[in-house]
Amino acid sequence: MRLEPVASDDPRDVLRALRHAVLGAGPAVALGAGDGLPAEVPAGTAAVITTSGSTGVPKSVAIGRNALIASAFATAARIGEGAWLLAVPATYVAGVQVLVRALVAGREPAILAGPFRPEPFAAAALGMASHENGTRVPTYTSLVPAQLHRLLDAAENDPDIARALRSFERILIGGQALPVALRERAEAAGARIVRTYGSTETSGGCVYDGVALDGVDLAIVAGEVRISGPTLADGYLGDPDRTAEVFPSDAAGTRWYRTGDGGDLADGVLRITGRLDNVIVSGGVNVSLDRVEAAVRGLPGLESAVVIPVADARWGEGSVVVAPEAAGMDERETLDRVRAAVATAVGPVARPSRLVFLEALPLLASGKPDRAALRQRFGSAKN
Repeated sequence: MRLEPVASDDPRDVLRALRHAVLGAGPAVALGAGDGLPAEVPAGTAAVITTSGSTGVPKSVAIGRNALIASAFATAARIGEGAWLLAVPATYVAGVQVLVRALVAGREPAILAGPFRPEPFAAAALGMASHENGTRVPTYTSLVPAQLHRLLDAAENDPDIARALRSFERILIGGQALPVALRERAEAAGARIVRTYGSTETSGGCVYDGVALDGVDLAIVAGEVRISGPTLADGYLGDPDRTAEVFPSDAAGTRWYRTGDGGDLADGVLRITGRLDNVIVSGGVNVSLDRVEAAVRGLPGLESAVVIPVADARWGEGSVVVAPEAAGMDERETLDRVRAAVATAVGPVARPSRLVFLEALPLLASGKPDRAALRQRFGSAKN
């Protein structure tokens, strides 16, 4: 099958290409800044999504038509069917899935083009209101936590934005962990939030509020979360060794995706404990920076903070907290609160050594923090 790049980032161009790739006979769609991709891909491929993620390591993930459709149907079975608003980049898997869900449902998606801003989001959301046979058509959207944070801040002074947040049947939140404080703010504002977990390799979110979608299986192997089911990608284009390592098959022939995340399962509910490789050794003690970051983000005003590793002359490795500036927050006093919270939640050895306020955090096009840029500026090269 032919593979054709979408030269434009315009969501309408991506939608047009996906319509042929998912519902028609192709060609397959190449999204992202992939270099040296082949002109032909295996039959059944719908999309090749190239992303460097938050650590700067590029990967081109080949996803089959059946996987994308299975994911869309599983989402509809869990949260319902209706109309979708695209508010995340169309060239990332979360955006692709919003468009695919709309295509599979036979509805044109509402599209928010250009840089994300709360006011156009509200106008687009409120403009989606429609009825069929006298019944309101439910509406849905997908956001990353940073977008939700901006909307909640703006909603405090703009009733239209507040009304827009309440208008959705469900708002999927993914891409990174959702801080508890931010989730509670959203619920208090009347927004119906669903936390999603997944990746490009799983055709997007495949675990909603800790529970796997229908057909998706979860396992914990040596502390690592593994996922199987019909939504798995075919692998990494042009990299069979990496594909074999990350998508192993067990003795029964079941194919699994190794997420690289630590976690545990209790009564069918998945809890992610952090990246297995996002660990430093401080004074001979292993410290999960994901646990540190979760503790920091639980503090008011630090819901978007990022924790990065740094070299430490005394302890070997340590960490630094980088956060957007917030009015009325003193750096020294805030660092004291951070260190106290981390000591309680993780342990004294995990306390960050420094706090840096920036006017704004650098972000990837997906809306996630650009951790590679932050590490280059403030920390170490550790991934």
